[in-house]
Amino acid sequence: MTEPVISVRGLTKSFGNLDVLKGIDLDLMPGEVLGLIGPSGSGKSTLIRCLNMMETPTGGKFLFKGKEVSPRFRGKGGSIGTGDLRREVGMVFQHFNLFPHLSVLDNITKGPRTVLKQPRAEAEAVAMDLLAQVGLADKASAYPSHLSGGQKQRVAIARSLAMKPEVLLLDEVTSALDPELVGEVLGVIRRLADQGMTMVLVTHEMGFAADVASRVIFMEQGRIAEEGSPEDILRNPRSDRLRGFLSRFHG
Repeated sequence: MTEPVISVRGLTKSFGNLDVLKGIDLDLMPGEVLGLIGPSGSGKSTLIRCLNMMETPTGGKFLFKGKEVSPRFRGKGGSIGTGDLRREVGMVFQHFNLFPHLSVLDNITKGPRTVLKQPRAEAEAVAMDLLAQVGLADKASAYPSHLSGGQKQRVAIARSLAMKPEVLLLDEVTSALDPELVGEVLGVIRRLADQGMTMVLVTHEMGFAADVASRVIFMEQGRIAEEGSPEDILRNPRSDRLRGFLSRFHG
């Protein structure tokens, strides 16, 4: 497969009179890990939310595996609807969004059992395998209130993976964590990258982006200001603006 799994052209998003995205052109190839960096308000989170239609673009074209994405829940006339798109494009949020009244195991199996119609035994077997991969096999019966922030975020990643997505979107998944918990979440993401998972990663962890991303995009004021390899963007920035942005980070 050589065609992009996601392709957007001229993508715009406005909230009232505020233009947040101003014509984004982007291709995401299978197995690629795309890092999105930039100052607050540059449009990174809005872009990543448009990529699974949590935000409906105002304009432009959005293709998933060559099919136009429709704002309808079910696709029509050869397009893919948001319902099918979200089965293929998983999302992990900054603040975990786990169901507090469900155990870890039930949090992970709810989507596969409800949406994919997996039998309970099959869904639980997959969930236990994923919990082992993120180092939390012993927390299956625990509730979110008994977990640390890093543990909650690893459960959230396992929950998204249980839906067997083609693409995983991660929106500032370490920004709500205490510094000592960041490493355990980044370790899970690094292993996914090594396994060939296609990902888009909004992050302020510049060292991690340099290590795990195959391409990095620097966004500013709703546009892609620069893009290239981690070496080009993070270690040898061309513009004064990008150099100034990176100077706030160390390592």
